[in-house]
Amino acid sequence: MYFQYGSTEMEYLKKKDPKLKEVIEKIGFIEKEVDTDLFSAVVHHIVGQQISMKAQKAIWKRVCDGLGKVTAASVLEAGIEGMQSFGLSLRKAEYSLDFARKVQAGEFDLEEVWEKEDQEAIQALTSLKGIGVWTAEMILLFCMERPNVFSYDDLAIQRGLRMVYHHRQIDKKKFEKYRRRFSPYCSVASLYLWEVAGGAIEGMKDYAPKKGTKTSFQKSQ
Repeated sequence: MYFQYGSTEMEYLKKKDPKLKEVIEKIGFIEKEVDTDLFSAVVHHIVGQQISMKAQKAIWKRVCDGLGKVTAASVLEAGIEGMQSFGLSLRKAEYSLDFARKVQAGEFDLEEVWEKEDQEAIQALTSLKGIGVWTAEMILLFCMERPNVFSYDDLAIQRGLRMVYHHRQIDKKKFEKYRRRFSPYCSVASLYLWEVAGGAIEGMKDYAPKKGTKTSFQKSQ
């Protein structure tokens, strides 16, 4: 299953921003996989923290193969040692078990999270051990398919903005300007910025100062 969007979102963004229009037309439609099972998605994101995409894919396959179906019951049955045997660190195994216990005990209501507005859903998800704001935002986008997710903490999105708009850096003020411009379809804008950051368009470069190059602010100190 892929993130659901189409001509409505694409045409809106193209009208709002000529540079993003060029990007959309060069890249075309993006198929980005989603996992609409919230329990599975949370565990998946815990697994993927601070490791490469290749490692995440390999470990997640072992988790899915080992558990059969990723549920609170199957995670609890596997236990800490079982989760570690799939390649999770001790801490990630503990986070996964803690989450499973909370769901099993009714302390964390998965269905209730679906009913919440974005910020409330982020607050609920970040109450879990091992889930920060960025991870919660990615769950909103790649599980819950919320249409207006734009993460300031995502370095690839910041890189994409620098590349498309020729900025040397992206501060909070600039970021919020683009959030307002792309809203209510920030999630689709994010998909295209990730593609740009990953090198989807030949010749586009990152305008961030090279390491060792002082910014104007640093020079004035």
